[in-house]
Amino acid sequence: MSQISGLLVEKPQSVTAVKGKNVTFVTKVDSSQMLRKPTMKWLKGKWMDLGSKAGKHLQFKETYDRNTKIYTYEMTIVKVVDGDAGGYRCEVTSKDKCDSCTFDISVEAAEETQQTNILEAFKRSGDAGEDAGELDFSGLLKKRERKQKEEPEIDVDVWEILKNAKPCDFEKIAFEYGITDLRGMLKRLKKMKKVEPKKSDAFLKKLDPAYSMEKGKKIQLSVELADPNAQVKWLRNGQEIKPSAKYIFESVGGIRKLTINKCTLADDAEYECVVGEEKSFTEVFVQEPPVTITKMLDDVHVVVGEKVEFEVEVSDEGANVKWMKDGVELSRDGKYRFKKDGTKHWLIINEATTEDIGTYYVYTSGGESKGELDVEEKELEVLQSIADLTLKAAEQAVFKCEVSDEKVTGKWFKDGVEVIPSDRIKMTHIGRTHKLVIDDVKPEDAGDYSFVPDGYALSISAKLNFLEIKIDYVPRQEPPKIHLDTTGSFVNKNTIIVVAGNKLRFDVNITGEPPPTVCWKKGDTEISEAEGRVRVETRKNLSCFVIEGAERADEGLYHITVTNPAGEDKADVMVKIVDVPDPPENVKCTGVGEDSASVQWDPPKFDGGVPVKGYLMERKKKGSSRWTKLNFDIYESTTYEAKKMIEGVLYEMRVFALNGIGMSQPSASSNPFMPIAPTSEPTRLTVDDITDGTCALKWLPPERIGAGGIDGYIIEYCVEGASEWVQANETPIEKNSYRVRGLPVGEKMLFRVTAVNIAGRSPPAVMAQAVTIREIVERPKIRLPRQLRTKYIKRVGEKVNLVIPFQGKPRPVVTWHKDGAPLDTGLVNIRTSDVDTILFIRQAAREHSGQYTLSVQIENMEDKVNLEIQIVDKPGPPIAVTVTDVWGFNAALEWKPPKDNGNCEITGYTIQKADLKTKEWFTVLEHNRRPSCTVSDLVMGNEYTFRVSSENICGMSDDAGISKNTAEIAKTGLQQNLQPYKEKDMCSSPKFITPLVDRSVIAGYSAAISCAVRGLPKPKIIWMKNKMIIGEDPKYLMQNNQGVLTLNIRKPSLFDGGKYTCKAINDLGEDEVECKLEVRVIKEKEEVKK
Repeated sequence: MSQISGLLVEKPQSVTAVKGKNVTFVTKVDSSQMLRKPTMKWLKGKWMDLGSKAGKHLQFKETYDRNTKIYTYEMTIVKVVDGDAGGYRCEVTSKDKCDSCTFDISVEAAEETQQTNILEAFKRSGDAGEDAGELDFSGLLKKRERKQKEEPEIDVDVWEILKNAKPCDFEKIAFEYGITDLRGMLKRLKKMKKVEPKKSDAFLKKLDPAYSMEKGKKIQLSVELADPNAQVKWLRNGQEIKPSAKYIFESVGGIRKLTINKCTLADDAEYECVVGEEKSFTEVFVQEPPVTITKMLDDVHVVVGEKVEFEVEVSDEGANVKWMKDGVELSRDGKYRFKKDGTKHWLIINEATTEDIGTYYVYTSGGESKGELDVEEKELEVLQSIADLTLKAAEQAVFKCEVSDEKVTGKWFKDGVEVIPSDRIKMTHIGRTHKLVIDDVKPEDAGDYSFVPDGYALSISAKLNFLEIKIDYVPRQEPPKIHLDTTGSFVNKNTIIVVAGNKLRFDVNITGEPPPTVCWKKGDTEISEAEGRVRVETRKNLSCFVIEGAERADEGLYHITVTNPAGEDKADVMVKIVDVPDPPENVKCTGVGEDSASVQWDPPKFDGGVPVKGYLMERKKKGSSRWTKLNFDIYESTTYEAKKMIEGVLYEMRVFALNGIGMSQPSASSNPFMPIAPTSEPTRLTVDDITDGTCALKWLPPERIGAGGIDGYIIEYCVEGASEWVQANETPIEKNSYRVRGLPVGEKMLFRVTAVNIAGRSPPAVMAQAVTIREIVERPKIRLPRQLRTKYIKRVGEKVNLVIPFQGKPRPVVTWHKDGAPLDTGLVNIRTSDVDTILFIRQAAREHSGQYTLSVQIENMEDKVNLEIQIVDKPGPPIAVTVTDVWGFNAALEWKPPKDNGNCEITGYTIQKADLKTKEWFTVLEHNRRPSCTVSDLVMGNEYTFRVSSENICGMSDDAGISKNTAEIAKTGLQQNLQPYKEKDMCSSPKFITPLVDRSVIAGYSAAISCAVRGLPKPKIIWMKNKMIIGEDPKYLMQNNQGVLTLNIRKPSLFDGGKYTCKAINDLGEDEVECKLEVRVIKEKEEVKK
């Protein structure tokens, strides 16, 4: 798929052109990041390629700047006409990148001039003749005054003219005779032609007026000719079509067919079939198939703030889809995002709100789908409630609460009336904390205060008590007293519950005169008033116990003691820390099905101090990072059956625990498990063999195995009539056969076989009838293979491996004999099993030849077979080769057969002759059966010797028998006067007959330079580079083949360039040649690497 990128550095702009003037559009493409030249297309409308309409009206130009690597493309419209108005697009592509730009052309009329020739308005756009450009009717329609449309009175002669005219002349004839309704004229003419079809001399059947086909399919155009031998031409938009893989021509008798394979939008055109001067026209319309939806939208259920993804899959990668919600089309903005990958499309909502609830639709050109979005509100949790206050006049009242969502706003109320901020009353909202501060408390400030979060049916309340102080002028003493407020966070007497991580502030009112001393302890540890996470704040008549960020370790019994001279008072406060529970433990899969799995886990060790309400489960595919929720409602049990899983895919599970405080961290993922169903039962269970105490079974694998495969088989047996099955094998076996041993002899036994895989055992395959455990005596029988029923022949040194099966029960005794004597196992290897015996010879020798006897015996029953093995070798040479007679140009030879025939019959002899002058041997006879022959066509005056080779099935003998005497063919009355022989001196000084040639090579590619030299004695060759002798440098390889000298240079670099010289020297002189070698580097290659 092409990636859209900014290839266009300059784009054409929309213009308003003046009719009759020229207009030029320029676009520039940056090719610095391209490996090859880009492809540019100029298009009009949706698909009309203007490149095919280039001519005088449309002109295209292309230039390239090597310095800037910029391609410049120009399109010029000569003498703009009204038909040129519309939308245009330029599109550039380069391998996997593409870019495009759209622009518009508006045409405005020139100065108003009276048009004298009305037919000029109907010329085709451009000046390239009748076939250039398109027909332009708009010029006449715009310039002429509108007249009331009247049905023209058409003369019959005009219709005759139209019926006999070519379609390209219809417009000219119509306006010549005043016909303005061209569409009505063409319809009427078409009906007249159907009523009175014109007979064609060339065509018996013409093309249909139009063809329609879907994109990507093939279409066939067919005509029938009167002359079966006539030649036809096929034209597309006036251009002749050549046969190719796309366009296939067929000719069967008088029928001519044109087949267009894999139609595209470019094939939407006018086609003609031309026979001589006659033509048959048609139009082909290519329709794009509708885009269908292959994967429908699923309903989505999320919580407020979660991410929403609607996914749909369509049939075409390039398809466009439209997303709508409740009938309103969605656009790409901050809320909605659209994503596309191949045939998949996504609608993404990053943070869902309740306003997004509704039905979402996706539309394509050939289908639609819808999905429901349900968004649940988040539950708001109170992390810290408001504490009741008892204050005196002029003191400060602070009400503070903390909720789980920091974005939540709210209002404060006093006795049901909204509190209005003032200089004395201030309200703040920082993060999750909401605070109401009242300075200089007055008696009228006493009452019930509550905080109500916006959008939630929730209210957090506390009470403000105003304490009036009465001053007694008489000094008195009062024993101290601790006043515990058991409302608010107390769940029962003297016990307070705090959520882990929250802040605890416990105010204790204390009375007594004089003011008592307060001491807080946890066990024996005193809590100081210094700054710290756990501290005590003391004010007049009030002691505040504070825990910042409560932890589990803070839980326990706290003691408060107050003392003054009048006495003391004590109280105990139990602080209980509650938290979210620990994650569940030991999540594991206890069983799997075809598309389901049973999961079990242990409850969390610590429930957070609050009973666990239930669990939430998630699963994911192994290797994936995306978890899928399995339940939205709380699940109370610790076992769960997950369904709608894919068989054969590994999954992992994790579990969350929930209590009244919140949700725990996820548990550790379970071990990967795979939903797999057990296989079906094994098939065709049969008995293969029975002996005393054993039974051999065999079977075929199950018909349905599934993704889990088969780990093995379990074999079980029981006595007929009993119900207890005994397992024969401890571990599953992989083979499809098994011998059950230790069975009681004479009993009737039943057998069954079960397939085992990771999902468990399959249903058993049970033997239909019981089997009696008793061995059946079977007469011994040797089944001799067909190739051993005749003489078995092997060559010396070859391997002999004979496998001879036999049958018989109980196991027979097997014995081998050779030529009547027991077989020597030192020369031949014998291996015998229950069903066959093997005779093996690693390297055959002649002594292994002979008759072998195999005996198979059971008690007094026996079966025997004889095998004849013959080991053969090449024969020796014939002996006593003699020339017995010579006459004319003939010689008679005789010889005796070889002493060694190779242990087989001699199949023939090969005779060769040699002239004593040349000593070269020539074959004169082959496969001669007799030990004698006559050699003819000998040359007069020559003396010949002969040799004979013997041949058998192994081939010819290594040596030949040479004749003891020779055959001399005497001359008859002719005598040659020999001239004295004078030896010519061939010595010469070195001379280069082929010089070295200057070369230019590419760095990194091995090169070679060569020349040829002649000289006797053989000259010494010296290679030099820049007049320096090249030694034993491994970079250079010097070769001399029959005077052709070659210097190979391995992967030359710029340093290897220069002048190379080859010098040849012998005792008579020397000669040299030289050449220049240029090594160059390809710049384009370097730039690509950069």
